[in-house]
Amino acid sequence: MTRRVVGILGGMGPEATILLQQRVLATVKARDDSDHLPLLIDMNPQVPSRIAHLIEKSGEDPGPTLAAMANRLEAAGATAIGMPCNTAHQYAEAVASAVSIPFLNMVDLSVAQAAAQLLSGDSIGFLASPAVQSAGVFNDAMAHTRLHALWPEDGDRMLSAIREIKTQGPTQRARQILIDAARELTEKGAAMLFVACSEFSLFTRDLPDDFTVIDTVDVLADAIHKHSLTDEDI
Repeated sequence: MTRRVVGILGGMGPEATILLQQRVLATVKARDDSDHLPLLIDMNPQVPSRIAHLIEKSGEDPGPTLAAMANRLEAAGATAIGMPCNTAHQYAEAVASAVSIPFLNMVDLSVAQAAAQLLSGDSIGFLASPAVQSAGVFNDAMAHTRLHALWPEDGDRMLSAIREIKTQGPTQRARQILIDAARELTEKGAAMLFVACSEFSLFTRDLPDDFTVIDTVDVLADAIHKHSLTDEDI
């Protein structure tokens, strides 16, 4: 079977990019290496900081760097582009406009999946960087639904957990911060939780079973699988 090749804008952070590879791997029931899906990965940890640009208002715009990466991946043979960083989806238009191939927008795809499962008026609790909230990364997608967004009260604590994961890996302290935030959001009335930071995706399987969860990295992995094995654009 012919497999189309998805190009990945990676390095934001490196462990999250490796996690996406693992999640894509898990979508395939393989009997041999050849059953798995091909990927082209631009692992670029030097993409300008999304936090510095969106929150601190002091850093370089990452959009041009991401657009250049997407362009290189298309030139190398990619038939679609994916990006496992939720915050970087603030620059989705820069990526999509740089190429002639589809951009597998995991923000839009995740919200569409939630809308198909939830009732009008339900709330989604976001386990994400405060940059995702302040930049309104999910706003446009949510505006096309009748769903509401809930966010943890202590955004600084969420950001500290993300920074700790980037420097030390998935620590117990960061895991507890995520679980505490998940409980806070469900107590506020969230019918579903979005794991909407790829660093937090390292802990998705650790969340208690009583939480209804969509992990945006899983959604992207499924979209990559579908694109690779069909002629249908998502």
